[in-house]
Amino acid sequence: MKNKIIGLIVMTWFFNACSSEKNETTTDEEVEVVVVADNTLTEEEKSVGWMLLFDGVDPDGWRAFNGEEFPEGWIVEDGSLKALGLGGDIGGDIVFAPLDFEEFEMEFTWKIGSGGNSGVFYHVVEDPKYAAPYETGPEYQVIDQLGFEHPLEDWQSLASDYAMYPGDIEGVVKAAGEWNVSRIVFSQNGASYWLNGKKTLEFIPYSEDWTERRNSGKWDDFPDYAKSKRGLISLQDHGSEAWFKNIKIRPL
Repeated sequence: MKNKIIGLIVMTWFFNACSSEKNETTTDEEVEVVVVADNTLTEEEKSVGWMLLFDGVDPDGWRAFNGEEFPEGWIVEDGSLKALGLGGDIGGDIVFAPLDFEEFEMEFTWKIGSGGNSGVFYHVVEDPKYAAPYETGPEYQVIDQLGFEHPLEDWQSLASDYAMYPGDIEGVVKAAGEWNVSRIVFSQNGASYWLNGKKTLEFIPYSEDWTERRNSGKWDDFPDYAKSKRGLISLQDHGSEAWFKNIKIRPL
């Protein structure tokens, strides 16, 4: 009996040791981090249709809204498209002109100056009758949530669908000057906005609820807001410094 007990103890120790070694190996594999350089795509991303809208060096493809040149109010700085804050409510915004998009998934990394306000638009239509992208394109709100000088309504807040759907940003807000990762998924079957890994909102485009919000009064002065189901991507200079990099998109 004594020999059987000793043997059982040895076998138990052996299996535990093997299990521990296996767990250590698994843990090492789980925490392995693959570093991807800014403004690049992995081979996997390329294979499923992702494309870069900015390579970190050349602003080729970007130009002023309703313009022909890359405006003086934007520069390339440390691998980012930087708004210098020379714009305002009208003027200063840029568009990616070579392609327009309908249904898509988009991701971008950004930071904002202290007290700053900016945004990312999609489905933007250019025409001399439009003074700014917000007259036609929905907006993913980019703002210094913690340091903005005026109180913000929920529909004005960070990662909201501006003046349409407020975003739930609890637990994912960063201070001005820190980098954030945002994501927009848009299809007629369903749309969602994301901030630093958290889904902040979702909605069904062109649904009854969407239409009621669209016609609630905010957009009365802009009758063509969100009428187009296809358009350009735009970055806003709303009078404060803002940086954008890792801007990538794939059609759905």
